Amino acid sequence: MPRNAFYAQSGGVTAVINASAQGVLDAARRHSDRMGTVYAGRNGIIGALLEDLIDTSQESDAAIAGLRHTPGGAFGSCRFKLKGFDTNLAEYERLIEVFKAHDIGYFFYNGGGDSADTCLKVSQLGAKLGYPIQAIHVPKTMDNDLPLTDCCPGFGSVAKYVAVSIREAGFDVASMAKTSTKVFILEVLGRHAGWTAAAGGLATEAPGQAPHVILFPEIAFDEAGFLGAVDAAVKRYGSCAIVASEGLRLPSGQFLSESGATDAFGHAQLGGLAPLLARLVSDKLRYKYHYAIADYLMRAGRHIASKVDVEQSYAVGRSAVELALEGASGVMVTIERKSDAPYVWTTGSAPLEKVANVERKMPRDFITEDGFHITERCRRYLAPLIQGEDYPPYRNGLPQYVVLKNAAVPRKVNKPFELRK
Repeated sequence: MPRNAFYAQSGGVTAVINASAQGVLDAARRHSDRMGTVYAGRNGIIGALLEDLIDTSQESDAAIAGLRHTPGGAFGSCRFKLKGFDTNLAEYERLIEVFKAHDIGYFFYNGGGDSADTCLKVSQLGAKLGYPIQAIHVPKTMDNDLPLTDCCPGFGSVAKYVAVSIREAGFDVASMAKTSTKVFILEVLGRHAGWTAAAGGLATEAPGQAPHVILFPEIAFDEAGFLGAVDAAVKRYGSCAIVASEGLRLPSGQFLSESGATDAFGHAQLGGLAPLLARLVSDKLRYKYHYAIADYLMRAGRHIASKVDVEQSYAVGRSAVELALEGASGVMVTIERKSDAPYVWTTGSAPLEKVANVERKMPRDFITEDGFHITERCRRYLAPLIQGEDYPPYRNGLPQYVVLKNAAVPRKVNKPFELRK
């Protein structure tokens, strides 16, 4: 009998993470003679620790196909990172207990850098604790900061959302600037890497078009330089549209918008950069302003997803299963670029030891010398990733999304387990 598989979603979800789930489930169903039932973890790895599994075999082919155009995490996600074997052995023993009870021999974890670390640790269960399991990381992060892959599934759709949004807002502000708002600031997600902010630069196709200023985490914030760039844009073009990454830092390295709180992964909680910048513009330049914080809207915007992103998201899920059936473990599926124009890509793999906890930041030559926009090299890299439209089905003017049954798998261990705080 073929062994069963465990699939789970981790970290901040995206508009297309469910397309990766579809890829995993489609491929597993096609190879049902070699891979048994795929059990999904309810709320990520927590589903395994709590023995809260979902039987995906109860879902129809039509429901699985509907995952392609449904945003969010269909099985629930979490921010929970496994600690090392030496400091938290109980969690690994619990995983083995649950995996053994449900005959799970394949582990597919769909997430970003912290999730890659968890997947790496699970791949080591055989060597460390004697339980053989093949663990494959299915990449997903709108931050586009995973190494050894051309891009990260989830990013292309966010990039498209940011570029479209700042272009449209730029037209709005320009039309009212004579007597009203002269400065508009769009705050976007992106803690340490400026990829999502850079995507806004795709909207600038001619001088004077929004955005006029982009603020990257890789470039230390220079107040005088920023105010000078804003003032120059207003005086030359009548208005100034800005894309600002939430991860903008002072020369000291401190986040401009750090609140002092941390999330479940131990990362500093950010937010409120746009109003800080807006007050600076008002106080120093006396320009009227408006701002918007894209936040969850940008990562949930399936209605404006990039077709390339959807296709890549599906492909990495499918490839994860194929790699596992070939005997691979401890690897992440990668996207490999063959050419820019036309954009040609394929999937590959990279060892998790070289992926986990490594952040890929913007190369300096992707950012203009003054630090406020993207270069042509960056544009060549980004442009293919936002290509094509893949609209969800609509009814009564609204997109129609799938809600799965998420039928619970009967517990076999049926022992309580307390999650680490």
